Amino acid sequence: MPPIQTLANGRPFRAALSVPGVAVTFGLVLFALGLVLLLALRRNDGAFLLGPLSVTNLTAIVTDPLYARVMGRSLWIAGLVTLATVVTAYPVAWFLAFRAGRWRGLILFLVTLPFWTSYLLRVFAWKVVLAYNGVLNSAMTGLGLWDAPSTAFLNNPTAVVITLAHAYAPFAILPIFLALQTIPPSLLEAASDLGASRAQAFRRIVLPLSMPGVLGGALVVFVPTLGDYVTPAMVGGPSSTMIGTLIQAQFGKANDWPFGAALAVATMAVILLAVALVRRADKRWGSRA
Repeated sequence: MPPIQTLANGRPFRAALSVPGVAVTFGLVLFALGLVLLLALRRNDGAFLLGPLSVTNLTAIVTDPLYARVMGRSLWIAGLVTLATVVTAYPVAWFLAFRAGRWRGLILFLVTLPFWTSYLLRVFAWKVVLAYNGVLNSAMTGLGLWDAPSTAFLNNPTAVVITLAHAYAPFAILPIFLALQTIPPSLLEAASDLGASRAQAFRRIVLPLSMPGVLGGALVVFVPTLGDYVTPAMVGGPSSTMIGTLIQAQFGKANDWPFGAALAVATMAVILLAVALVRRADKRWGSRA
């Protein structure tokens, strides 16, 4: 075996390759999470990390119904966003995998095009569309369908769901597309030869084998939308206040970093529960043998 190949297959070389990943994981991710957890157990006395620990912040979050109500609203909005995103992303991914042909590259480029612009700009674009004097109201009044502009499109949870579903659509399309692309065409041909209709082949073959992509895309959309605070602030109004809004307020105007960290820890606990449920669903319906 050549010396260079022997070195590449050696344990020291593989250990050296893992050093950057381990350093990032422990030096940045886990350190930051530990810092947030420690801060959540502190009082807002200005000392931040030094001083006695207390569970007062966590107790206040658990006992105050306000935070349970806001967390429930956040879960409801994030769940609707995830459902809307996956339902609309699946047909796009299916078309890309089975029908796009030579247009697949162009369509994939268009799908990833939103990544080229700022997230803030995309949210602001929806605000321009849904505003009182925005594109939608102007079109409706211009066509004579309404006598006056409507305020029903903006500053409500529906506007938040629409905006977030559009912003996170590529995060659902791409994993579903990858899952669909791994389905062997011979399976669909065999189903057709055995007399299965297209609907039966989709229900018995395509949908079960694409579930890993569906569950992965749903999780990738659900986690960031649960803690989002930019979109509710710009298009949601007071009725769409989410847990991310409260966290941002504690680190901002309230200047109560320990309580903001406690809210973040509570949100992470909810996300961990969601991840556990998705992993359980993946073992039952998603994982392939």
